[in-house]
Amino acid sequence: MPYPNRISNGALGYLAAVAGVGVVTGVSELSGVHANSTTAALALLLVVLVVATLFGSRPALLASILGVLSFNFFFLPPYYTWHIAAPENWVAFAAFLITAGIAGQLSSYARRRADESEERRKEIETLYRDLQSAFEQASHAEALQQSEKLKSALLDAVTHDLRTPLTSIKASVTTLLEDARSDGESTEHAIDLDTEERNEFLEIINEETDRLNEFIGGMVDLAKIEAGKLDLRKARTPVHEIIREAIVRARVRLKNHNIKVQIADDVPDVWVDAPSIAEVIYTLLDNAAKYSPKDTDIVVRATLGETGMLRFSVDDSGSGIKRELRERVFEKFFRASGDIHATAASGLGLGLSIARGIVESQGGSIRVEDGTDGSITRFVFQIPIGTDEPAR
Repeated sequence: MPYPNRISNGALGYLAAVAGVGVVTGVSELSGVHANSTTAALALLLVVLVVATLFGSRPALLASILGVLSFNFFFLPPYYTWHIAAPENWVAFAAFLITAGIAGQLSSYARRRADESEERRKEIETLYRDLQSAFEQASHAEALQQSEKLKSALLDAVTHDLRTPLTSIKASVTTLLEDARSDGESTEHAIDLDTEERNEFLEIINEETDRLNEFIGGMVDLAKIEAGKLDLRKARTPVHEIIREAIVRARVRLKNHNIKVQIADDVPDVWVDAPSIAEVIYTLLDNAAKYSPKDTDIVVRATLGETGMLRFSVDDSGSGIKRELRERVFEKFFRASGDIHATAASGLGLGLSIARGIVESQGGSIRVEDGTDGSITRFVFQIPIGTDEPAR
């Protein structure tokens, strides 16, 4: 889902900061929340995060300053004075001040990275369309020359997109190193992370590393498919093992959904390159999880299809795919936009293109259909059951 436009320096952002802090303070005063400074602090911090996400760092800074002043004046005893009496209230005031500043900056930083990633994706889509146009309009020799130029530009754009996860990894590692160097120090700029905060930074590093690995692997697989050099090692394999391998790999992506597997009793073992077919099912599961609401069903089925074919399907409860886009979703760098349930980091649109290449390389086909039995979208692919013949 595309983000709303951010107004970093406009009056609307500063107005939102003032209004947000004012509303929280007024509601808290009317409901007597000043007796609980923790509740007031959390509400004011929420205002800072929302302003930072929608309008940028400068309005967030204003929201932080106003929040600090409101927290001191209205919610720390003695009330309605700028004086802070008890030492523990000084600790609460300092904690709120630091947390508001850091939270606002981190939220604004994350928003900027997301905007940059979206810009890189649009650049890549434009370059790819230019590449297609060059092949259609030029002669063979001219098309080859133009292709090399556009490939270089495409590579540059991809390199920019790789910087987003690298930036997150670098920022996390730097913070952890500063925290390690600050152990035992109590200077003004020392960083003191607790165990939960350290684990959060390590999770960022782990997730962004996986994202880089999947991106690079996808580009390599796509290059192999287009060059006709996909290495297929076929063997007689039970269908349930292929599906299980895909689900195990996608378990993190599927944690907020209900997975159901239905394999018909008459489904035989299939003569295929099992890891690549598991890759196709994983891609469809990942796509279903990405565009479906939480706690909905994702159903994987395996049945006999047309004569000599085995049919796999993955059903989800997302917003569906328009009929005019059902073929385009298998194009490189294409992503159907506007789904309210789609996650922010939706990738470059290579997964379904790779899935189609894998299926077709093994004599099959893949398509999108309307779902049934309560589902909205169904991805279906068929592959030959095959015989025990040496793979070429």
